[in-house]
Amino acid sequence: MICWINPFTGLAGDMLLGALLDVGAPLEQIRASVAATGLTGWELHAERVTVHGLTATSARVRVTDTATERRAADLLELAAAARPEAVAALGTAALTAIARAEGRLHGTDPGEVHLHELGGHDALVDIVGVAAALHALGVTEVVCAPLPLGTGSVRAAHGLLPCPAPATLELLSGALVTGTDLRGETVTPTGAALLRAAGARYGPPPTMTPVATGYGAGTRVLADRPNVVAVTLGRPLPPSAAAEAVEAVVTLETNLDDVTGETLAHTIARALAEGALDAWTTTAVMKKGRPAHVLHVLARPGTAARLRELVLAETGTLGVRQTVQTRVAAPRRIRDVEVDGMPVRVKQGPYGAKAEYDDAAAAARRTGLPLRTVADRARRLAEQDHPDRVTEEGGTP
Repeated sequence: MICWINPFTGLAGDMLLGALLDVGAPLEQIRASVAATGLTGWELHAERVTVHGLTATSARVRVTDTATERRAADLLELAAAARPEAVAALGTAALTAIARAEGRLHGTDPGEVHLHELGGHDALVDIVGVAAALHALGVTEVVCAPLPLGTGSVRAAHGLLPCPAPATLELLSGALVTGTDLRGETVTPTGAALLRAAGARYGPPPTMTPVATGYGAGTRVLADRPNVVAVTLGRPLPPSAAAEAVEAVVTLETNLDDVTGETLAHTIARALAEGALDAWTTTAVMKKGRPAHVLHVLARPGTAARLRELVLAETGTLGVRQTVQTRVAAPRRIRDVEVDGMPVRVKQGPYGAKAEYDDAAAAARRTGLPLRTVADRARRLAEQDHPDRVTEEGGTP
């Protein structure tokens, strides 16, 4: 089962646990997993609440033990006793990530780190509870939309800290984040650590068949929106459709009314050479009736920042829009054929084939054949059931 997380206003451990309960995770099974740790003095309840007209589940942990500070090693020992073993593995992975992040920040051995806000009962219940919920729901893949990061400051045991908190930023290394107008802590270290432990990847909803959606409520009350995280469970594609590659891509766009055609062509060529999946322009009419172009660059998330800087430098534009989307790429292969002794590469997919223009044009120049004739012969050869290198010599098509 795929679990897609949409952290509309942020993410915390209790919010994620509430959403997983809302989508169908069995409460008693989660309680049993937490109880196996040996932790005492806690109760876990699931309460239905309505926030800004939206019904959600709030995961509430009530404790009789007032201790809020523990060594990371002590929490790890408790989490390791959770059952089933898969729950213990995910729970200890999340706590290990937190301990390492705090250890790097404070220059302390991770095992000896004293966790303050994260050392209480509720943090352990949230972490083991989420691990148990994912296991009970049969989740094998976690995908998360970009995490919204707040601004301002938060008060912690070490004093006033900037938002996002240093530990959160450390745990979000490699994640996909975005800014928000919300002030305060929107993503907690517990939420970030759970995503890391679950091996979450980031982007829009993957291609799947949705089964159910649940909402988990946070404790913070927002004036203009529900403070919830949404979780959607979906079935993965059947094996016959899995050959299509589904991936997150970033589209970069900027409006240009003051650059030459030469600059546009050069920028597109450079973007493709620097790893863009595609680059193109569309015509537009801007304010005051000015003719213009919209430059589009399609990139993978890992190359988007570099390509954005390239567009800014080459065009001198004052801004670039960035949109995260899903790309479904059909399987394809390149086949080598020969037309009148000239090599031509043909890109072949499940629904057809097409000769590479540069190869077909070179062959047409050398052989004297029309370009369309060379391209058609190459296509037909590639579509035949031949070895990867096939040849056609002379003759009419």
